[in-house]
Amino acid sequence: MIKDNNSIGIVVPQKFVLGNEGEDALMLDCGKKLRPVTIEYETYGKLNKHKTNAILIIHALTGNAHVAGYHSENDKKPGWWNDMVGPGKAFDTDKYFIVCSNSIGGCSGSTGPRSINPETQERYNLTFPVITIADMVRAQYRLMQHLNINKWLAIAGGSMGGMQALQWTIDYPDCAASIIAIATTASLSPQAIAFDWVGREAIMSDPNWDNGNYEDKIPEKGLATARMLAHITYLSDKSMDMKFGRRLGKLSNYNYDFSKNFQVESYLEYQGQCFVERFDANCYLYITRAMDYFDLTAKNNGNLETTLSVAKASFLVISFSSDWLFSPKDSKKIVSGLRYNNTDVAYCNIQSSYGHDAFLLETETLTSLISDFLKCRYKSVKMEMDCVW
Repeated sequence: MIKDNNSIGIVVPQKFVLGNEGEDALMLDCGKKLRPVTIEYETYGKLNKHKTNAILIIHALTGNAHVAGYHSENDKKPGWWNDMVGPGKAFDTDKYFIVCSNSIGGCSGSTGPRSINPETQERYNLTFPVITIADMVRAQYRLMQHLNINKWLAIAGGSMGGMQALQWTIDYPDCAASIIAIATTASLSPQAIAFDWVGREAIMSDPNWDNGNYEDKIPEKGLATARMLAHITYLSDKSMDMKFGRRLGKLSNYNYDFSKNFQVESYLEYQGQCFVERFDANCYLYITRAMDYFDLTAKNNGNLETTLSVAKASFLVISFSSDWLFSPKDSKKIVSGLRYNNTDVAYCNIQSSYGHDAFLLETETLTSLISDFLKCRYKSVKMEMDCVW
């Protein structure tokens, strides 16, 4: 039974297929074409008459299109950003039309490596082409066209979702009035690439991975290990100390072997097992590699100022003090690049002990910032439309 009185309620996932016969295929950065491509998405609220209230929310690495609400009355958990999307919330569904899609390469309804290749009638697995953040954005742009939306009021995303939001401003600068980039970066750091590499090695070293051709026996151990490693990067030293300290699990003293002794070990094991139950190993390989390749400045010899000179949107950039994966320094570089070009940008570094996960947890502070920002942007867009009409 749904107990959240401010929830959007029951949401029905939708699917859009692009690149059918007679339609343009999805062109990828690797030089290959992908067709057909299914995109699973959900919508919340209503699109207004002039289509000026549409907002695209983009999920992070292992997220999905289910950003808010419930899929049934019996759902135990709502969407991953339910505290932020709904009536009266930051992304107010009484005012705005919210769209959230599952990125290509994932395993939550959109086309990815575990989808069926129409040419072979077998799973793509490792024959699936390597994708990039820009490829994900191209697919989202096709969804935008399908929904007959000419311009987003805002594009918002945290972590990998923030990367895609930034990519939108470069590839489709006329398609968004504003960008909300949270806990993100303009390019993945060597340290983050290293963590991704070790995670993929854990998966590919699992005998059950079978060069990506697993079916009945999935690489459970490898995928769980990859998740445990990644999960550590989402937390901060302070949050781990507060939550676990050096406390033992069910023991009164060390058991002097290599089984679980500490609470933090049990916690990571639990997180790894939960992840195995909801995510796919091959998809993890592809999406982390897409993040590795992300460098907004690649076509401009590392010059972020030149790269961002094409941006036309207004920006809200948010970082978190204890986030060491995508640190405040990364956000400040984005802000500096925008200000160099006299782009309208607001920046806030939120004091938080939650680490990178803060973008999912600091909802009260985020609500205050985002609500005000969207209110101003919507008012500005409405004034522009009134002048036109």
